[in-house]
This record gives sequence, structure tokens and C-alpha cells, in this order.
Amino acid sequence: MHFVPDVSTLAAFFLAAVVLTITPGPDMTLFLGRTLSFGRAAGLAAMLGASSGILVHTSLAAFGISALIAASPEAFLVLKIVGAAYLVFLAVQAIVSGSALNLGAGRQGGGQSIVRHWLTGLGINLLNPKIILFFVTFLPQFVSASDPHAAGKLVFLGLFFIAVALPLTIPMIFVAERLSATLMRRPKVTRAIDWLFAGVFSAFALRILFAQAK
Repeated sequence: MHFVPDVSTLAAFFLAAVVLTITPGPDMTLFLGRTLSFGRAAGLAAMLGASSGILVHTSLAAFGISALIAASPEAFLVLKIVGAAYLVFLAVQAIVSGSALNLGAGRQGGGQSIVRHWLTGLGINLLNPKIILFFVTFLPQFVSASDPHAAGKLVFLGLFFIAVALPLTIPMIFVAERLSATLMRRPKVTRAIDWLFAGVFSAFALRILFAQAK
């Protein structure tokens, strides 16, 4: 199959994907936060939403649209501002209606719908300019520009990235779900986690604002 890279390329990409997956980021913060607040289904929905965002970014990178966005200072500035604002919004949400308030409601079936959790995961992924830069600068390193099947290989690598990330991320969600039962009995701890998540989202918002298109 022409769109499948060779074994050595796949091995190198696999190692890079593992490192990138286990490195903390806004996506992982969202998965764990939603799991603690609303349960495993919510965490998995947010994770699948972010994975859907990766599919979009992969398609854009394969057809050059992401490169055009990253190369345009105006478009990149707008993307940074919107992405940072979205993370700040999530940070405020963590404080106003975080896990300390919603753990019980989430277990009883209240709170946000699965679709909303999925959309939140999708939004936090699509509005992160660092992810666009990743797919513009990182993925092409594993595909030759002169390869007539370059677009197909980029799409394959994007799907392969998801296949690598899911087995690493899902266990984190299951562990977080187990911890939630304990945290429900300790509201002070859950409130501290709310502030921790808010701080992490705010920090990533600052990092996005200072991201440079290269």
C-alpha cells in the first residue's frame, strides 16, 4: 500500500507519538477533569472529541491549509487569541462549576451531555495553534515532499497517532474514575483540583499566546 510509510519511519513516529501523548497538555487536563467531574463516559467523550480534532488537523495538514494558516500572521494571531480565550473560559468553568460542585451531579446523570463533552474536546483541539504547528512541522518530517503519495501518508500517520494515543490515554481516564469516588468524600481536595486545573488551563493559554509560527 503506497500510503503506508516504511517500518523504520513508523517505528520513529511511534516513539515520538508516545512521548507527545504522555506529555501533559490541555487535552489531557480536559480528559481527566471531565472524568473527575462527570465520570468515565464524559472523559472518554472529551478524548474522542480531541481525537476528532486530530483527524481535522491531519486532513488540513495533508492538503496544506494548516501551513497557510501558520504562515499568515493575521490568521495565526486570530487563532491564538480565540484558542487562549477558550482555555481561559475552561479555567473559569473549573472554578465556578468544578468537580467539587459536580461530582455528585455527574454520577446521577445530570450536568452536561455526552455530545457537549465531545464538542468541548473537539474545540480545545481545533483552537490550539500549537497543534496546527505540530502537524505542519512535525508530521512532514516523516514524509518526503517529493513523494507522490505524501498526502495519503500524512493522513495515515494522523490515524496512526490516534491509534497510539488511545491505549495510553484510556487507562488514565479509568484511573481518574477510580479516584473520583474517594474525592467525593473530600471536597477540599476536589476544590484544590479545580484550582489546579484552572491554573493549568491558564498556563496553556499563555503558552498559546506566545506561540510563534515558524
